Amino acid sequence: MKRVLGSVLSPLESDVLNELWPDRELRVRDIYHIVRKSKKIALTSVAVILDRLYERGIVDRKIETGRGGLRYLYFPKKNKKQFEKSVVEETVNKLIAKFGDVAVSYFNERFVKGKTQIERSSIGPSHRR
Repeated sequence: MKRVLGSVLSPLESDVLNELWPDRELRVRDIYHIVRKSKKIALTSVAVILDRLYERGIVDRKIETGRGGLRYLYFPKKNKKQFEKSVVEETVNKLIAKFGDVAVSYFNERFVKGKTQIERSSIGPSHRR
């Protein structure tokens, strides 16, 4: 499913979101320390990415009081599976909106054909005529 995420998220957005998906609440600095182990990145870049994900409705945040003032704790609005499903749903809806009956017909043929192939493969050779 990495290709799906890569089509809607930048590589850095994907890295940041993958750190939050185990259903964690993390500060910008926490995510920065994790991501910088594999990528050369600035703390401000992580902050900008999280703000962008927040504006797009992918993550949410709450304010935490700590030493030095207020800070945000970020957390995902959906788990990874729910997010992937919403990406697929949005993509299919856009295709239907753009291509109408042609898209619906294609999906119908594709899924009926795929289902038939799956059913055939699940029947062992001794059961085929």
